[in-house]
Amino acid sequence: MDVRQTVIDLCKAARAATRPLATASTDAKNRCLKDAATRLRAQCAQVSEANRHDVERGRAGGLSAALLDRLTLTEARVDAMAKGLEEVADLPDPVGETMARWRRPNGLEIGQVRIPLGVVGIIYESRPNVTADAAALCLKAGNAVILKGGSEAIRSNAAIAKILSDAAAGAGLPAAAIQLIPTTDREAVQVLLKQSQYVDVIVPRGGESLIRAITEASSIPVIQHYAGVCHTYVDEQADLRMAEEICFNAKVQRPGVCNAMENMLVHAAVAPAFLPSMLKRFGDAQVELRGCARTRALVSGVLPASEDDWRTEYLDLILAVKVVDSLDEAIQFINTHGTGHSDAIVTKHYDHARRFQNEVDSAAVYVNASTRFTDGYEFGFGAEVGISTNRLHARGPMGLRELTTYKYVISGNGQIRE
Repeated sequence: MDVRQTVIDLCKAARAATRPLATASTDAKNRCLKDAATRLRAQCAQVSEANRHDVERGRAGGLSAALLDRLTLTEARVDAMAKGLEEVADLPDPVGETMARWRRPNGLEIGQVRIPLGVVGIIYESRPNVTADAAALCLKAGNAVILKGGSEAIRSNAAIAKILSDAAAGAGLPAAAIQLIPTTDREAVQVLLKQSQYVDVIVPRGGESLIRAITEASSIPVIQHYAGVCHTYVDEQADLRMAEEICFNAKVQRPGVCNAMENMLVHAAVAPAFLPSMLKRFGDAQVELRGCARTRALVSGVLPASEDDWRTEYLDLILAVKVVDSLDEAIQFINTHGTGHSDAIVTKHYDHARRFQNEVDSAAVYVNASTRFTDGYEFGFGAEVGISTNRLHARGPMGLRELTTYKYVISGNGQIRE
């Protein structure tokens, strides 16, 4: 395979697909997505077999338990992908939506209207469900998508992408609307990142090192999702039973994902009552605990936390624990050590809750709920193409509206500028 030419040809085909996609009817896009869901369920055995090969190769290659979990497709996860396609189909079509309209004193009528971004390149690791989620959202928002999954999931991604591309063609849409780069050669990514004449935006999903490397190499705008160093702060006014359930869920329910808690902060006034039972529960769940000196004074067996621990996205059953003296200290700590992803407070105090939400500088800020909800599906977007920690264009889970831009449409009756 000529990797360079293959990638360029995919990009050219995607650009050619954008014009019919931009004007495609909502009905055609929805038919594509619903048919893709039907095909995905019908071909679950084939998708699972392809995934089995990927998982076996990953296990032999030494992938961690957390990464193997992200890679694995169970029947339930395949069905969840299909449901995600159906949910995206049921969402309102953002293309053509009038965001604002006003009339100028000279009689000009100005409207701001949503349009597709164009061609979206998505580079991701491990999780094959991203193939379906990203393709569905891009297509519904009128964008062509070029998918570059990780080498560990090449068979799974190829099986899913073919189902989606076939469904697009079956609905009368360009088959090139959904394309997967069919090689694990790393050169493919470098070529893709230079195709600014064909690709409008790159969305990387993966570890921080991958995202930084893509951002530095790309000549195309990149929407970053850097590390998810997420915090939960147990306030002095917290319901401690609620706090225990929230913290346990945020760390243990699925530790290998970006919205899992990595740092737990506890107010000194409740630390003696809260930490012993909480940390025992974590220990029983095989969570490795690293704590500040005050945490270790309250609970034995906790490893000392280093400065690096407060800034590390473990993506594993490892948790850093710190005792703080005030809400101010908790907010300052989060804004200093966090990554702007998702942070939570557990409290019964209304003013503390409002201050936390107003002053913590993150894409998603929770009161009395687990950070695990930062997810396009849980937010009602049907799926997501990523969770942006950027400030420009999009922030947080990226759904349909985040995959559009806008243009101004102006109507007059002969006005000229003096």
